[in-house]
Amino acid sequence: MQACSPVAKMAPAMLADANRIMLDHAAKGGPEGAAKQPTVVVVDDDPAVCSSLQFSLELEGFTVRTYGDAAEVLNAGDLVPCDCFVIDQRIPGMSGMELIEALRRRQVLAPAILIISQPNAAVSARAARASIPVVEKPLLSNALIECIRKACGLT
Repeated sequence: MQACSPVAKMAPAMLADANRIMLDHAAKGGPEGAAKQPTVVVVDDDPAVCSSLQFSLELEGFTVRTYGDAAEVLNAGDLVPCDCFVIDQRIPGMSGMELIEALRRRQVLAPAILIISQPNAAVSARAARASIPVVEKPLLSNALIECIRKACGLT
């Protein structure tokens, strides 16, 4: 018997509200009847994490764009309408914190959330000084969704 990976375990925890969301959309005449969906940019080099987060966040009513590394994000021309970034600390090209700093230098000021597998005191302190929430992987609870909602002004 094959054990579930942390990514596979993540989906059930984040899908608990799927029926509620579908009912909300139906009551409003479908997704087009709903208010503007906040856009979340996910940056993670693991395609399974990107896919799982995209699926889960779209069920929660967010528009999601995914990128696999820092260069992809920095070369994208459409980051200004982003409402929130979810960035893995360990991505190719630079760290997640370095990417957030590079975005800030470019005047991309949307809130950012750092996701990390093995947080250490130095990264946690650096994120705290920059007022960036850190959510630890595996993403098995609703902690990330709640951080995103807060960052997008939905709570």
